[in-house]
Amino acid sequence: MTTSGPQEFDLAGLLAERGAERYELHAKYLNHQLPRMLHTIGFDKVYERAEGAHFWDADGNDHLDMLAGFGVMGLGRHHPVVRKALHDVLDAGLADLTRFDCQPLPGLLAERLLAHSPHLDRVFFGNSGTEAVETALKFARYATGKPRVLYCAHSFHGLTTGSLSVNGEDAFRDGFAPLLPDTAVPLGDLDVLAAELRKGDVAALIVEPIQGKGVHESPPGYLRAAQEVLHRNGALLIADEVQTGLGRTGDFYAYQHEDGVEPDLVCVAKALSGGYVPVSATLGKDWIFKKVYSSMDRVLVHSASFGANAQAMAAGLAVLSVMENEQVVANARATGELLKSRLTALVDTYELLSDVRGRGLMIGIEFGRPRSLKLRGRWTMLQTARKGLFAQMVVVPLLQRHRILTQVSGDHLEVIKLIPPLVIGEQDVDRFVDAFTAVMDDAHSGGGLMWDFGKTLVKQAVANR
Repeated sequence: MTTSGPQEFDLAGLLAERGAERYELHAKYLNHQLPRMLHTIGFDKVYERAEGAHFWDADGNDHLDMLAGFGVMGLGRHHPVVRKALHDVLDAGLADLTRFDCQPLPGLLAERLLAHSPHLDRVFFGNSGTEAVETALKFARYATGKPRVLYCAHSFHGLTTGSLSVNGEDAFRDGFAPLLPDTAVPLGDLDVLAAELRKGDVAALIVEPIQGKGVHESPPGYLRAAQEVLHRNGALLIADEVQTGLGRTGDFYAYQHEDGVEPDLVCVAKALSGGYVPVSATLGKDWIFKKVYSSMDRVLVHSASFGANAQAMAAGLAVLSVMENEQVVANARATGELLKSRLTALVDTYELLSDVRGRGLMIGIEFGRPRSLKLRGRWTMLQTARKGLFAQMVVVPLLQRHRILTQVSGDHLEVIKLIPPLVIGEQDVDRFVDAFTAVMDDAHSGGGLMWDFGKTLVKQAVANR
C-alpha cells in the first residue's frame, strides 16, 4: 500500500468550517431535546473562548460563569498550571495503560489525595462521579456482606443503574425499574435510620453533606451520629463529595465541617479533572480494599479500562497543587461568605425571595409565595402551571440581560443554585449581586418583560402536559 505521506488532522480548520452547525448537529445526532430546550429559553448562545470564571460569546461579550460546568470547573477554565501539566504528560510519551505494570502517577495522586483525609488509606481511580459511587456501593456490599444501601430523599448520586438506585429523585428513576433494592430515608432523621438498620441487611448509608438538589445541608451533628449508629450495626458511611469536595464548601471535603466524622468511603470527581480529563476517585479504609481484593485471583474484580490513565492523573496532581499553592479553599470560604451575606441582606427587601442558604461557594437562593395580592396572583398562576417556573424566570434574564450563567437547582424547585469556579473574587460577587438585584426589582415591579416571559413559560408548561 502506498501513501502520499502522513495526513494532518486540522482541528482548527474543521471548527472554522462547521462550527456554526453546532445546534443542528446536536439536534440530528445527539439528545435532540437539549437544543430544543436551549432555543426555548434563549440559552442558545455561541461561546467561542473561556478563561477562569468567564467566557465570551461570538460577539465578544463577556459572561460570568456561576455554574462551573455543574461543578467540574473548580479552578475555572484553562488554568495555566493544569494546561502545562497536560502538555508535559503528553510530551513525556509514557507507556500508559499497559495493564501489567505500576506507573508512578496514580500512586502519587492517591498519596496527595489521602493527605487530605488521613483516616483513609487507599484509592480506586475511575472516570466519573457516578462511577465513583458505583465503586463505593460495590465495595460496601462486599465488605459488609449485606445487600441494601440507604440513601436520603431528594439526593443525587448519578445516573447509571447502581447510582440511580440510590437517587432520591423520582423524575430520574421513572421508567428504569427494576433497580437495586435500596431504601430512601429522610435527611437528618436518625430514628428512621436506626429502624432500617435494625433489619440487619444494611451495608451502608450514602449521603451528600450538602444536597445538590435544593442545596440542603445535613443538620448539625447528623453525620457524626449517623456514623456511630451505622458502625454499631456493622454498616458503613459513604460520603458523596463529587460536587461538594475539593474546596467547594470552604473545607477540602464538606464532611470535615463537622468534627469527628470519618466516612468509611468517600467519592470525589468533577473538580479533580481540572475541567479537562474525566477522573474520579473512591477513597476508602484499608480493610475494605483488602476484603474486595482479597487474593491474586481477585486482582481485577473491580477495575476501569481508562482508570488511572496518565493524563487524568497529571490533571489531578496539577489541580491539587494549584489548590494548595493558591489558597483556593480559603478563597472559596471567604468569597462564599461574602456572597451569601450580600444575598441574605436582600431577603427582607424582596417578598418573592424567601431564603439564602449553603456553605462556601455552594449557595441556594429560594423563592416563595409573596405577601402582596398582585404578586401573589402571578405567583399562583406560575405554580398552577408548573412549580419551578419563577426560578426559571430569574435564570433567563440573568443570562440574557446581564450575561451571567446560573441554573435552577432541580426539577419543580423554586431554587437557583450558585456553584461558580472557586477562583471568583469580590468583583464577581459585586457583578452577580447587582444583576440579581436588578432582576428582583423587575420581578417586583409587577409588569415588564420578565412577567411576559413568565406567561410564555406557562403556555409551554400547559402544552407539555
